[in-house]
Amino acid sequence: MNKISTRPVVVLSGINLIDGGALSVYYDCLDYLIDLGYTESYEIIALVGKKEIFDRYMSKIRLVEFPDSKKSWLKRVYYEYFYFKKFSKTINVYIWISLHDITPNVVAQRQYVYCHNPSPFNRMRLSEAKYGWKYYLFSKFYKYLYKINIKKNAAVIVQQDWIRQEFLKMFKINNVIVARPSIPEVSEINDKSDKNKCIFVYPSFPRYYKNFEVLCEATKLLVKSGINDFRVYITLDGTENAYSKELVDKYKDNFNICFTGLLKREDLYDLYGKANCLIFMSKLETWGMPIIEFKKTGKPIIVSDLAYAYETIGNYSKVEFVEPDDAISLADKMKIVMEHGKLSFNELKIPSSPFAGNWEELFKLLFRKN
Repeated sequence: MNKISTRPVVVLSGINLIDGGALSVYYDCLDYLIDLGYTESYEIIALVGKKEIFDRYMSKIRLVEFPDSKKSWLKRVYYEYFYFKKFSKTINVYIWISLHDITPNVVAQRQYVYCHNPSPFNRMRLSEAKYGWKYYLFSKFYKYLYKINIKKNAAVIVQQDWIRQEFLKMFKINNVIVARPSIPEVSEINDKSDKNKCIFVYPSFPRYYKNFEVLCEATKLLVKSGINDFRVYITLDGTENAYSKELVDKYKDNFNICFTGLLKREDLYDLYGKANCLIFMSKLETWGMPIIEFKKTGKPIIVSDLAYAYETIGNYSKVEFVEPDDAISLADKMKIVMEHGKLSFNELKIPSSPFAGNWEELFKLLFRKN
């Protein structure tokens, strides 16, 4: 690693990204750096936790592996705040981009941090800690990890404007870029919906803040009022974690609720085709990808009346926003969908500058000469 490069060195750090949406962000970043020609002008070094899941980049990007980075938080702290400083001094870093929330202690002409963990904005109660102590501790302490070294960054990168506003208040900084995540290519979704039996779908991994219970309670209210010709599909089966088990145990006797378990993408898209409406009542998101996926169908969507949902839904003509804990209003909106009523129109508001609508625009901001 002590080889001197004739090109400016750019380091991408994501040593604990091995799965999920954050790993997709890492892949997107590397793909666009290659596709846009940045690997021709810069020496790109990617710090990774598992080299084998980045094999396809080896011909264009230098990979440096840290296989023990996920063993403990002490290891992560050691790398971020101690080892990376020594490492950065050996390679004369032009730009360092941390893709996983923490601002490391490094020597670089310019550094950035990409923040996509919403834990600091999670109002988790102690009674909810039973669903995962890790989430509970993150909700209380992650903002302090964000805060360490945050003012060393030339800019902080977030996915939505509401998060930028929170960062401006929470950390007293003024250099936050809103950068939209890449929207995956959604394959054609064939409409197989039945107008005589309405199907609602809420697809997500069962974390407690996904708020599935408000949909279950709304379903109970509709059945109690005599409405039965509908089904609600929820992508959990009770085996995933304590939260999902509690939900299934509580609502398994409700015939209108179908617990499908986690679905493969092709099966989920098939369910989108059969569904009449998407419901997404999560209380906490940095984006909300199922909303984007389902928009392709042009069918009604009911979402939480929260800032993230307005930004994610964008321009859409069939949407209703419901307070996250209001099962009565949710049941009313579901009834409107079943009666083929018209939903509202939401207009996308473009965030103020600095804003990047895609990776190309973001790189222009990060690699600017001044």
